[in-house]
Amino acid sequence: MKIDLTRLVTESRNAASAEIDKLSTLEMLEVINQEDQKVALAVKQQLPQIAQAVDAITEAFAKGGRLIYMGAGTSGRLGILDASECPPTYGTKPELVVGLIAGGHQAILKAVENAEDNVELGKQDLVDLKLTAKDVVVGIAASGRTPYVLGGMRYAKSVGATVAAIVCNPVCAMSDEADISVIPVVGPEIVTGSSRMKAGTAQKLVLNMLTTGAMIRSGKVYGNLMVDVEATNAKLVQRQVNIVVEATDVGADEAEVALQASNRHCKTAILMILAGIDAKEAAARIEKHNGFIRQALKT
Repeated sequence: MKIDLTRLVTESRNAASAEIDKLSTLEMLEVINQEDQKVALAVKQQLPQIAQAVDAITEAFAKGGRLIYMGAGTSGRLGILDASECPPTYGTKPELVVGLIAGGHQAILKAVENAEDNVELGKQDLVDLKLTAKDVVVGIAASGRTPYVLGGMRYAKSVGATVAAIVCNPVCAMSDEADISVIPVVGPEIVTGSSRMKAGTAQKLVLNMLTTGAMIRSGKVYGNLMVDVEATNAKLVQRQVNIVVEATDVGADEAEVALQASNRHCKTAILMILAGIDAKEAAARIEKHNGFIRQALKT
């Protein structure tokens, strides 16, 4: 099937870089940087839609649902990157936020021929995950037309899941299929069609907002501190101490004592210090209030 790419904004030529191969290295980089500055403004235009998606994801988490990203190539890799950062940052289970890429794990490092053109593969990957109506599926594609992603989105709708799309072309099949469409139109790329650049940056900014926003709304941030961070290496052990110190204004030694008493659970350690209670009571209060420290402090 012949595909007409000429109508896609992400495939059009950028006048600002029409003769970029004639420029000096510094001049070339200045053009790239000037174009990159447009990305955040394009994302800003989509904040209401991003907020809708964050609220839907938060609601899904509260009901035992999951966030599932689907993409091919760069888009798929960005989804996997965002998903993989959630467990160490927020102490979530790996299955809470999942990234799927056309072609499977091998496609993370190397392109898998024709995988993105397989509609049935998108559906099958969600069947394998036992998708339910409680989940949220987010399709990611700069073009907004990737068959693998469309197959997954259509299947997700058929089971009653909430479906969102992150695309960079204003008129596309994926936005037509989605319940929530996030469409940062970043314009033509510096190198024509290289959507890993501005489009990829826009996708990364949106993905950052989706998981960060949903985790904040789920009680995994106190102030601006990642209070569910897991101590999986020396750096993170020290980060836990720093978090407790920042949240409570105690010294590092007192923070470490509370962390040890709470089995290195930052929320429990913080509540112990702020409320003047022991680890057992603090843990019970945290659980009772679904992980929200501020609510636990009002008890």
